[in-house]
Amino acid sequence: MSGALTVSGLCVARGERKILRGVDLCVEAGEICALMGASGAGKSTVLRSVAALQPFDGGGIDVDGFALRPGPVPRESRLKGLRRKVGMVFQAHALFEHLTALDNVTLAPVHALGWTREKASAAAMTLLEELGVAHRAAAHPRELSGGESQRVAIARALAPDPLLLLLDEPTAALDPARRGALGETLRELAGQGRGLLISTHDEDFVREFADRVVILHEGTLVEHGPAADVLDHPQHAATRDLLRGPESRPAAP
Repeated sequence: MSGALTVSGLCVARGERKILRGVDLCVEAGEICALMGASGAGKSTVLRSVAALQPFDGGGIDVDGFALRPGPVPRESRLKGLRRKVGMVFQAHALFEHLTALDNVTLAPVHALGWTREKASAAAMTLLEELGVAHRAAAHPRELSGGESQRVAIARALAPDPLLLLLDEPTAALDPARRGALGETLRELAGQGRGLLISTHDEDFVREFADRVVILHEGTLVEHGPAADVLDHPQHAATRDLLRGPESRPAAP
């Protein structure tokens, strides 16, 4: 396998508060890597930094040869190479309410990548078909179910055919059946040679579908390895605390 993503020494601060404290991680092409940690550990910050949706203060990010460096986020005109290599699916899906499902998927290829509308529409319909929502192409987001919205959001992220796919809490609002269907879809995407980095609290989902897991605690990577090894034999106290769940943690004084 080859590297889809390499993060080295990633640091993010907001004022005096340090959100990420020198995070190192990598995602290989063809791999599903889960990013776990308690709320506030920095999971979404990692994803947003990799997608160049926010600045970072130290370290470096490399997405299949496209390098991001500390400082302000580059102008969008300088990020076209990155937009072809990485797609992101937000927790709330973030579909544009005034656009149809099809138009949501074609928006970035047309306006950010300069594709013709015909090329973008053909690629979008293929993706919607593969994801089982082609029959909803003319529907607006308010007309879609939660599962349909998620699949449209995945299609939108896949439209530029990126090597790396980022997903933020993708199972948060899914019932077990839809969670399993999503996991199988993500396995198929990894099988096509994409690297997937998934921020999640969902231990069962990670155990069933992830190849590897990375544990964040207060902005620091504290444990990583094959998913089954880390979940069955956690070595760090923060990992053990995370896997016990909030109901078994001691009450705060």
